[in-house]
Amino acid sequence: MLELRIVSPEKVEFDGAVESVLVPGTMGQFEILNDHAPIISTLQKGDVEYVTKEGKVTLSILGGFVEVQKNKVSLCVEMG
Repeated sequence: MLELRIVSPEKVEFDGAVESVLVPGTMGQFEILNDHAPIISTLQKGDVEYVTKEGKVTLSILGGFVEVQKNKVSLCVEMG
């Protein structure tokens, strides 16, 4: 499992365990799974999709950043 934290200027949008995260990178969409290599990337306008035990959740963003390190995924986003 991955630990995902999504923060916008207004509030913490999500903080919890997920199975996967799909993000709209500026060089194209990419998926983050367990044991993903460390990365920092910019995000463009699009949908962030993540899968929890309850199911898939979609969040529309205007842009932001993602950091992945040791199964911890941090997104700093501007909401659409």
